[in-house]
Amino acid sequence: MTTTSTDGPDFEELLIHLKETRGFDFTAYKRSTLLRRVQKRMATVGLQSFVDYQDFLEVHQDEFGALFNTILINVTSFFRDDAAWDYLMQYVVPGVLERLAPQDPIRVWCAGCASGEEAYTAAIVLAEALGWDAFRLRVKIYATDVDEEALTTARQGIYSARDLNPVPAELRERYFERIGERFGFRRDLRRAVIFGRHDLIQDAPISRIDLLISRNTLMYFNSDAQARILARFFYALKEGGFMFLGKAETLLAQSKVFTPVHLKFRIFTRPRTAAEPAATAFPIPALRIEANGGTMERDRMRELAFQEDVVPQIIVDPALVLAVANSQARQLFGLTQRDVGRPFQDLEVSYRPLEMRSLLTQAIEERRAVTVSDVVMRGQNQAMRWFDVQLVPLTAEDRILGIKISFLEVTRLRELAEELQQSKGDLETAYEELQSSNEELETTNEELQSTVEELETTNEELQSTNEELETMNEELQSTNEEMETVNDELRERGDQLNLANSFLESVLTSIQFGVIVLDVELRIRAWNSHAEDLWGVRAVEAQESHFAALDIGFPVEGLIGPIRDCLAGRTTDFQASFNATNRRGRPIVCRVNVGPLWQARAVAGAVILMEEVPDGEAPEN
Repeated sequence: MTTTSTDGPDFEELLIHLKETRGFDFTAYKRSTLLRRVQKRMATVGLQSFVDYQDFLEVHQDEFGALFNTILINVTSFFRDDAAWDYLMQYVVPGVLERLAPQDPIRVWCAGCASGEEAYTAAIVLAEALGWDAFRLRVKIYATDVDEEALTTARQGIYSARDLNPVPAELRERYFERIGERFGFRRDLRRAVIFGRHDLIQDAPISRIDLLISRNTLMYFNSDAQARILARFFYALKEGGFMFLGKAETLLAQSKVFTPVHLKFRIFTRPRTAAEPAATAFPIPALRIEANGGTMERDRMRELAFQEDVVPQIIVDPALVLAVANSQARQLFGLTQRDVGRPFQDLEVSYRPLEMRSLLTQAIEERRAVTVSDVVMRGQNQAMRWFDVQLVPLTAEDRILGIKISFLEVTRLRELAEELQQSKGDLETAYEELQSSNEELETTNEELQSTVEELETTNEELQSTNEELETMNEELQSTNEEMETVNDELRERGDQLNLANSFLESVLTSIQFGVIVLDVELRIRAWNSHAEDLWGVRAVEAQESHFAALDIGFPVEGLIGPIRDCLAGRTTDFQASFNATNRRGRPIVCRVNVGPLWQARAVAGAVILMEEVPDGEAPEN
């Protein structure tokens, strides 16, 4: 026996068969739920393996509909979770209307609409907010599902009184019209609701949606499918549009692409695209230059500024001779006043911590600044120090006067970067651990939620089964009452028939002749007691016998011709006397009258009257 497991290839082959033959792709559905629904249908038809069930589907084409109805559980109702609908009515719908111009169209998508209750609920909510005239002009509600049978019910828009129990009485009277024992949604408002088949996995989403309603639809899909559907929902919604999900869809509360509006009621919004702030310009103060005097003071000021600059700096002339080094550079590289005027290549600073002779040549030839980052140097206590070295040509009137070499220490910045990187690593590790725990929690929560939903579904199914049993019981009770009525009528007619038979028997007995009634085939239908006394044949023996086959003391063959003439309408009264022998064996003369038996103005047989003629009267035959 083949085991029914989602890990085996047989179940996958069954899903592929459903997709190729009927266009339903169930591979994105949660396997536990899908397996349970398929096994339920298999148990109904009495099969154990997926291979046998696939063969059964190929032979019995009508089984596809039963299987899809089992898998696609259409559990819905008007104003389901009424507190969430109240919040939608009070806050979300006004938010939708506020962001639109008075004449702008309002587009609503009800995905997974099942038999249409939530689509019509959305229509009622918007009609209440806009008024009927504006609703008819502005609103389009696109209600979609993959179940054609459910869509057929939704398109009709006709529901029982029990289905309308969740609808407030005043709304029920305004939006539903009585059709016999059922109720239909208003036809003038019904035109705003458009039903169509749509697969959330395969088909393109409906665009430019202001309000998207998909309640307890995503919970049947696995996480990858949910992510794909969410991406389609994001594309479908306008910026600032709202999405209304079902209470069982808790995983979506963690979505990063939608902003929660009310997590308890599962209402989200697609955030508007933030406008980039304009760049802020900071004015640079102009340098003030005095017109007269102060030349020596300015030169001295520039020299002091260079010498006391916190950034080590060295200037080399175009002949690559050390021209000057500030105090920070002398201290860092051990330079003295005697090194000024020496060739730069003879100094240790020219190749340690960085080979700068080739960089000087490059800066002179290209006449542009050359920068080398993250140059490492060990200090006096062997501590690592990092510098950004920049070589800048000093030009005047298209002539190079020298090369300034600056050593910008970035040790602290690098340490901070390393600390930041370490912190980021630790944070990422902690985030991954938190994310893993969060995913495990979400998975557990989803499984619990799925179990709750399955229990709710099972409860719905049990309730539906109970309703069906109640309906069957009422039908059986009605049939029983009808049968009792028929039995009473039959009993009454039986009594009437018995009275008629008794009356007929009394009439036949009261006639002082032997009475024989024949049908058109000359079979005896009545034989009274006088005929029994005359010929010695009982009524039970004579009835249904052919008249010509009677074995009595009367020459019956002499009456066959007159009887047929009577049946043919050639005569209506025949009289004759015949010699006969009665039941006692005594010869007698029997007078016979033959006449037609009329029924509905047509001859239905013949009536024969026989009597014994007194002695001395001669027979006529």
